[in-house]
Amino acid sequence: MSNVDQHGLINPPTGFDNQPGNLLSGPEAAALLGVKRETLYAYASRGLVRSVPSEGGRSRLYVREDLERLKARSDARRGHGPVAASALRWGEPVLSSTITTIGPEGPRYRGHAATALAASGVPFESVAELLWTGARPEERPTWTLPQDPTLPAARLADLVPEGAPPLATLALAVPALAARDPLRFAATEEAELPRARALIRRLAALSALPAGARRAKGALAEPTIARALLVALGGKRSDRAEAALEQALVLLADHELATSTFAVRVTASTGADLYACVSAGIAAVSGPKHGGACDRIEAVVAEVGRPERARAVVAARARRGDTVLELGHPFYPDGDPRTPPLLTAARAEAPRKTSVAALFALLDATKEAGHPPPSVDVGLVALCLALGLPPGAATTLFAIGRLAGWIAHALEQRRDPALLRPRSIAS
Repeated sequence: MSNVDQHGLINPPTGFDNQPGNLLSGPEAAALLGVKRETLYAYASRGLVRSVPSEGGRSRLYVREDLERLKARSDARRGHGPVAASALRWGEPVLSSTITTIGPEGPRYRGHAATALAASGVPFESVAELLWTGARPEERPTWTLPQDPTLPAARLADLVPEGAPPLATLALAVPALAARDPLRFAATEEAELPRARALIRRLAALSALPAGARRAKGALAEPTIARALLVALGGKRSDRAEAALEQALVLLADHELATSTFAVRVTASTGADLYACVSAGIAAVSGPKHGGACDRIEAVVAEVGRPERARAVVAARARRGDTVLELGHPFYPDGDPRTPPLLTAARAEAPRKTSVAALFALLDATKEAGHPPPSVDVGLVALCLALGLPPGAATTLFAIGRLAGWIAHALEQRRDPALLRPRSIAS
């Protein structure tokens, strides 16, 4: 039989521990609930709160567990539930984490400013290790691949339709890699770190699949993630290009509880394997309100075509009520500090390239029109255009960089035995 009563409260066994700490007097119980004594008596008469006679028998003592359960329900009705719900919309913190904090200067990874790490040339692999372990390696880590069967790049490439965006290949590749890893279930954190390194290396290389398996294999042979991505996505290869791409990966490595990261943590709380957690992040990034922002920016730049058309496009979009670019960020009213380094790198890499000039003309036009500063997505698209990367590359770079943060959050969430399972509010 069910142990839930008609009021929706869980009925414990018939007896209870009547130790003094578990029983409250009438005045104490009413104060805990924030109600009058008459209301408390009404709750008891309806079976919502159990009570027992006091030693003298003149008064009754009330079970603390019932009182606290009733208070939680009452608080939800009176506003605590709505407050919690609003916290999921750019609201108050809802989870404890030691990984990343956000301030006016941007994200700080384990206390280190992301902008400072990027500016000083700290490798992406070192930042990933910092996020995962709390310790930053002195030298660039060498991420070796385990000795396992050859990556089935050719077979995966056959499944990728012509013109598919690189992000779609990542969504395809992760489950395929998972199926080839029988030890992925309930893995220890010590075993997960080599798995995480190999996963990022492979996904960076497999982003080449729209261009064919041969390019993916060539990318896998590169020693760093930044170089692997340049090869995989067909960008021009130079030390400056590699440094710019590395900087972007570092700036994007984590951003606290972004939507995709929260999806990863919810999945990790179920005990799912690392591949499943990463798949949840990629699924969230694929949405037009998250990673798809880069695709919209690329579309606007293509619509502008030439720099001299920027003002006309901004005016026309304003008349229609259409979004011009991804501008502003709720956390950074004075501008996203991650964006300027990317724009600077793009301008230095290809200042005369038509698409890059068109994007900068758009930024000038939106600034003149009084719009907020550009988001990091704009900076990422600018860099990808300057490096000659294909459409969809910006979203892919976002996902590859954010893999470091997703994995850090998955590992941290697993240390909490609780399942992330909020409640809904009847509307």
